[in-house]
Amino acid sequence: MRFMNSKERLLLFSLAAVNFTHIMDFMIMMPLGPQLMSLLQITPQKFSIAVSAYGITAGVSSFIAAFFVDRFDRKSILVYAYFGFLLGTFSCAFAPNYEFLVGARILAGFFGGMIGAQVLAIVADTFAYERRAMAMGTLMTAFSLASVAGVPAGLWLAATFSWHVPFLAIGLLGIAVLVLISFAVPHMNKHIVEKPVDQKPFQVLSDIFNTPNQMRALSFSIVLMLGHFMIIPFITPALVGNAGFSQDHIFLIYFVGGLLTLFSAPFAGRLADRRGKYPVFVWFALLSLIPVWLITNLQPVPLWVILTISGLFFIFINGRMIPTQALVSSVVHPQKRGGFMSINSSMQQLATGLSALISGAIVSKASDGQILHYNWVGYLSIGLILVSIWLAGRVKPIS
Repeated sequence: MRFMNSKERLLLFSLAAVNFTHIMDFMIMMPLGPQLMSLLQITPQKFSIAVSAYGITAGVSSFIAAFFVDRFDRKSILVYAYFGFLLGTFSCAFAPNYEFLVGARILAGFFGGMIGAQVLAIVADTFAYERRAMAMGTLMTAFSLASVAGVPAGLWLAATFSWHVPFLAIGLLGIAVLVLISFAVPHMNKHIVEKPVDQKPFQVLSDIFNTPNQMRALSFSIVLMLGHFMIIPFITPALVGNAGFSQDHIFLIYFVGGLLTLFSAPFAGRLADRRGKYPVFVWFALLSLIPVWLITNLQPVPLWVILTISGLFFIFINGRMIPTQALVSSVVHPQKRGGFMSINSSMQQLATGLSALISGAIVSKASDGQILHYNWVGYLSIGLILVSIWLAGRVKPIS
């Protein structure tokens, strides 16, 4: 297996920078939950709507994009989507109330929904299947860096100034990233040259419905994302309300978890390329059930126990997503990959939005601040992850 050359490394660095800001914008909402619910005087249900607004809108935009993205250069689509995403992020920075914030999340989600699919399509077009998980693992370090540096910095800015400032910082950093991808990401239009001339507008949907392997890959992706995201929006409120975790220490959760995944993500990628995407996914998925159960059933425990559990949670959920991305991107040929990955991104984003609404409908907040019925959410998440393992075994790579 050959290693990456300088052009490939620059490409992955640029795409990782895109993912860093994109993930930060989405991720910062969760740890701000206690502060937003207090300052904006909103219930857990309203908070879950603010979180899900991004995912649902992103799902809709990704679905729409699936019908035209393969007709254009992938870089052009990425630049356009990223510019719109920055407008949404700056809107969050200047949101005066809850209603405006939800509107800003909708705007950010509309454009942000197209970003993830294009990033994955570019990586899949550049790296052969045998090397793809390694590239995905490198790309996932953006998540780690967002956790290690981004979230703690964002929480410090929110505590020192206001909850608006983290979004302002992400937007300003995004301007530099936009310049970077404009110069560093090459134009990618090989898929246009090789695409059949008689492609119909809704061909991407008919291809999916007529190809059982693609349907299985989408089903796997949807179920996994439902189980993956269901517990995430209320981790911070539950740690504070149920486990007695200090809000001043929330940044440690992301710092420790992100630091661990800086090392575990590249390892998981190399392991998946060597040992097989499905077997590695199964092991990480099964191991992830342990911290999922522990987090959703936490009682007051020492700080080091919470950091250990959350660190394992970060490692295992990150590890299961890397082979997942490589596996799902392999069920379609390059000429149609952009459209398929947009549909996949759409379904994933809708799943995140739906899972946030489901968990928001299940949990409630007691007068003493406790998050009730969070363990029910954990059991549901575990069941969905087990179903995703069965679905993943039926997905067959072709490219």
